[in-house]
Amino acid sequence: MNINEEIARLRDLLPASWRMTTSIKSKPEQNEPIASSQILPWSKGVQVGINFRWWRQLPEAQRDLLLLHEISWRQKTKWLQIGAYQGIAAVSLVGGVVETLQGDVTGIAIALLLGTIGINQILRGNKSSQVRVEADQEAISIAQKRGYTEEEAAKVLLEAIPAVARLIGRNTPEFTELIRCQNLKAIAGLSKTTIPDTLINDF
Repeated sequence: MNINEEIARLRDLLPASWRMTTSIKSKPEQNEPIASSQILPWSKGVQVGINFRWWRQLPEAQRDLLLLHEISWRQKTKWLQIGAYQGIAAVSLVGGVVETLQGDVTGIAIALLLGTIGINQILRGNKSSQVRVEADQEAISIAQKRGYTEEEAAKVLLEAIPAVARLIGRNTPEFTELIRCQNLKAIAGLSKTTIPDTLINDF
């Protein structure tokens, strides 16, 4: 596998809006076939790292869906999206600055506490099953524009999740992976059992 050619091929899979803000680089020191960094408020976009020693062991279709899921997941977990906990974190930051200027120790402590709560909730939400399931669905939607059928894309991603786990030496699926796989089975027409929203919203 030519690394530069594969990176160029992967970039062509992406929607134009993602292509402009996504960086894909070879990361041979990485412990996973594909990984990305959290999009922080000052980040310009998604930074994706690929360990090509493992990446080349996956079929092309699995590589496609894994990339689309990874970037979709990161796009859905931007810190600057409007939400209750983002609001708490922002207000506490502004309040902390004001209280610091006024020298109010109690006010500073309260602002720090609220800020910590807001940030922790954002981080928990970013790792939730709901966000990962939504990222799967968006990845499948984009894959359909690249020639896959919905059922085919879901089945490919369903096969890719345990394949990646095996590559990194993990035999036991994580809770979020179980939720994702069951949802993908339903989309692929391999199961009539769907995951209740109350179980998906596990944060």
